[in-house]
Amino acid sequence: MKKAEIKITVELDENNVPENILWESTDSKTKEALPVKSMMLALWDHNYKNALRIDLWTKDMPVDEMKRFFYETLQTMGDSFLRATGEKNIVEDLRDYCAHFADKMEIKQ
Repeated sequence: MKKAEIKITVELDENNVPENILWESTDSKTKEALPVKSMMLALWDHNYKNALRIDLWTKDMPVDEMKRFFYETLQTMGDSFLRATGEKNIVEDLRDYCAHFADKMEIKQ
């Protein structure tokens, strides 16, 4: 069985605010840790039937990039939901909402 390990390193300031976030994977072509400004991790706990989440962003993450990050995340959640469930109608609704979100946040698509 193939295995891959994903490692996330978060460097915090004296107030426990993320200054740097680095990620790396044993399955990646790039062997060094790569910096990112924001991350969202969601895991499903089947015993308690709820999501376990970690949402972090560095203190220098620009607001316009955060808006784009949320837009991109919503879009890709639709892709994942469609692959997982085949529910095309609700994904179309989510796409409509994403367009509305982009419009309200003044994100160029």
